[in-house]
Amino acid sequence: MTETYSATCHCGAVEMRVRLSDGTTTARRCDCSYCRRRSAAVVSAPLDGIEVVKGAENLTLYSFGTHTAQHHFCKTCGIYMYHRRRSNPNEYGVNLYCIEGMAPKEFEPLAWHDGVNHPSDV
Repeated sequence: MTETYSATCHCGAVEMRVRLSDGTTTARRCDCSYCRRRSAAVVSAPLDGIEVVKGAENLTLYSFGTHTAQHHFCKTCGIYMYHRRRSNPNEYGVNLYCIEGMAPKEFEPLAWHDGVNHPSDV
């Protein structure tokens, strides 16, 4: 059985339950033009692996380029919560640091995804 985690934004306006695809083994960063500025570490979740239990109306969406990736943020505190991936639109990337109980230092060094050389950009 897959473990379910609780995740929140900074101000607590948005709360989610998250079921990860393969635990925290998928933790990574991306170097695309957007992600390298955001610098969040993400873990993978299936499309049915995220349930917003509080504050769905407080999420806002940012999308650019091909509009495949859809980044969801808290409108109040601005924290990035999760996104539908351009590299795999059949899953979400979830901000690892929004998940309760995660210790960021435990995941260093993190793997990097090559978002600069994405096949959709060719």
